Amino acid sequence: MAQINPYINFNGNAEEAFNFYKSVFGGEFAKIIRFKDLASAEFPVAEHEVDKIMHIALPIGKNILMANDVPESMGRVNENENRSKIAVTAESKDEAYQLFNGLSAGGQVEMPIEENPDGTYFAMFRDKFGIEWMIKFDPNNKG
Repeated sequence: MAQINPYINFNGNAEEAFNFYKSVFGGEFAKIIRFKDLASAEFPVAEHEVDKIMHIALPIGKNILMANDVPESMGRVNENENRSKIAVTAESKDEAYQLFNGLSAGGQVEMPIEENPDGTYFAMFRDKFGIEWMIKFDPNNKG
């Protein structure tokens, strides 16, 4: 079956955001490519952007969370967009709370994690980097 892996654009703080995500999810980066790694005459990079992230990948379970910094020459990305959320299905109630508490730190909570009438747990929030998340745990169905 196909696998879906979120890819996020940042305005120069992808590395900071991904160090934060790594502190919550654990693991190690699968790849980090900086703009200076690909700079050439055909692909010039402004001096103040050479250390920014062209591609970063953090494996999480069977998926990979990926991102990059958008060069200033391409314009800024909207850090308050609301067209998409990253949905995470936790494997336990404890993991759901741990992910919610970690990822929502310093962010804006739309719906705190709590038990719903059907026995599931759910939360929605925007993290401190402006990325929107949903955390879910269903003790009867892990999907």
